[in-house]
Amino acid sequence: MEPLDTLGRPLRALRISVTDRCNFRCTYCMPKEVFGPDYPFLPREALLSFEEITRLVRVFAGLGVTKLRLTGGEPLMRRELSSLVRMLAAVPGIEDLALTTNGVLLPDQAEALRAAGLKRLTVSLDTLRPDRFRALSDTDLPLSRVLEGLVAAKAAGFSRLKLNCVLQRGVNEDEILDLAAFAREQGHSLRFIEFMDVGTTNGWRMESVVPAAEVHRRLHERWPLEPVDAPRGAVAREWRYRDGQGELGLIASVTAPFCRGCDRARLSADGHLYTCLFAGGGLDLKAFLRSGHGDADLASLLAFHWKRRDDHYSELRHGATPGLPKVEMSRIGG
Repeated sequence: MEPLDTLGRPLRALRISVTDRCNFRCTYCMPKEVFGPDYPFLPREALLSFEEITRLVRVFAGLGVTKLRLTGGEPLMRRELSSLVRMLAAVPGIEDLALTTNGVLLPDQAEALRAAGLKRLTVSLDTLRPDRFRALSDTDLPLSRVLEGLVAAKAAGFSRLKLNCVLQRGVNEDEILDLAAFAREQGHSLRFIEFMDVGTTNGWRMESVVPAAEVHRRLHERWPLEPVDAPRGAVAREWRYRDGQGELGLIASVTAPFCRGCDRARLSADGHLYTCLFAGGGLDLKAFLRSGHGDADLASLLAFHWKRRDDHYSELRHGATPGLPKVEMSRIGG
């Protein structure tokens, strides 16, 4: 029987971080002041192997998981990632296999990922201004490389790319219409995400949040919108342009929490299972795997752990959450 947590939520989606490393140092995720040259990133032996990840996915699929998303850090920095994609695409019960990336390495990898069975791509894009991009990503890698990645992805057969934009007050909310216009022109689906207090190093303040309702108002005034029925478990409120030129999503996890419909778990690169983006600790599955337990024991452990889940951080954010320890986004990929 598929497990339900204490709030009656099933387990349907699994996000898998394949590396804690990234070639960006975005201020809201991996600020250089913390993740500098001396930061102790995970050694290779501490990472889950492709075989271990695939084994875990088979067990998760037996518990009801149908959707996978590969994340990082930057997942395309994991060597031979297309091999893992091929392995996961062959797991019975997995219906959707997606990946989130900053896009810089897509020109070299998009074709191989598509051929291996990757179904969907999401690319992070917080600005269309080269100088601002350099400041936000804190890297010498240029914005043009990301844009080249979008072109390469479409050429490889990823026909409906998603773009993720994290909005911050006083940082990039002045580009809402520009980003939307770009997505409309290029045929991409854009999602605006409220700035969240993930981890403890990104300097989050409520004053920096641009509410989804404000974003909707500004977009609707320029291009009238109408709602779209979102699929089960979706975190974004979906809208389409009435002129027929595409869709967009608004993720309002701060101002309009969707905890009650959350059906996802997160697996860190070092094999810890987290049942919430804002979790303080995880279950060490790597140690369990490497101690010789069979799949039946693993399935029992996962089901037991999920049934105890009571996470609903975003609903509590204005109450008892300040100061709570939380896993960093770079460990579980957002």
